Amino acid sequence: MTPLRRLLVLLAAVLVLGGLAAALVLRAASRADRPQEGGPATAAGSVPLTGPDDRLAFLNGAPGPHRGALVSVPADEPRAVRTASGLTCQRFHAAAGTGVCLSSTPGALAQENRALIVDAQLRTRREFPLAGTPSRARVSPGGRLVAWTVFVSGESYGAAFFSTRTAILDTRTWRLEANLEEFAISMDGKDYRSGDVNFWGVTFAKDEDTFYATLGTAGRTHLVKGSLSARRVTTLAENVECPSLSPDETRIAYKKRVLRGASLWREHVMDLKTLRDHPLAEKRSVDDQAAWLDDATLAYALPTEGAPDSTDLWTTPADGTGTPRLLTPGASSPARLR
Repeated sequence: MTPLRRLLVLLAAVLVLGGLAAALVLRAASRADRPQEGGPATAAGSVPLTGPDDRLAFLNGAPGPHRGALVSVPADEPRAVRTASGLTCQRFHAAAGTGVCLSSTPGALAQENRALIVDAQLRTRREFPLAGTPSRARVSPGGRLVAWTVFVSGESYGAAFFSTRTAILDTRTWRLEANLEEFAISMDGKDYRSGDVNFWGVTFAKDEDTFYATLGTAGRTHLVKGSLSARRVTTLAENVECPSLSPDETRIAYKKRVLRGASLWREHVMDLKTLRDHPLAEKRSVDDQAAWLDDATLAYALPTEGAPDSTDLWTTPADGTGTPRLLTPGASSPARLR
């Protein structure tokens, strides 16, 4: 066989293999974009963050053309037909007409991670580059403050080594505190500093200044109470991750590690006056920042059985009674829109 013929055969083989690979990719993509029979019904439409109706917004994880989109349903009909917006996010939260969408899209050299601040009609007000992979997002009850957490290294809170970056943004002044690690820390009545400090999972009070978050350092996690104006946090309790402040601001829901060195967490609720806590009825490991649907009910995401790249939303009573129930399948990042 002549060198030219060999080259032509090689080129033909490359083209055939390339075409086969492309076909497989397109086939897999078409399957992912095809609604599953019996799955949640979804239709394109308007998803305002304010309005006369009480609605539940979340990110759609069901296969189909609206996978990853922000959707909404009536709050009292969580399995109704989902109205899908054109906004696609990795994490989302909203309150009082302000929304934060953490997105991750392919770039020229790497993933491009961004925080989009959107108004009640989902129009982008400002856009901020993120230092890593989206993890947590929260908006204050009044809609003024926005927080987000990203993984700078690592991809899980159960990993042996990870680093986070947490920021808080004031949407009135557009002042950005890009890294909570620069805040002063008070631990056991003394100033504390360490090179291994990480913050994640911010939740806000109604005064648009007070916040709670997780502080990780020296192999331990702490619940901290912070003041944005004072740029200081104070530790309150240990073994608290991803706190979520109740609407009446008397309790914190959080995930508590039940086995050191393992990625096993149990959802608890803590009374902020006494710092006493109790476990919830959910006995499965929950790696999420739970959301309060009202003063008595919590919602959180759990992996979909048999589908590791999808999650379902579950609810359980905040007082530790009752049993967990499926709120809606193929969903994450819930936000109650009142």
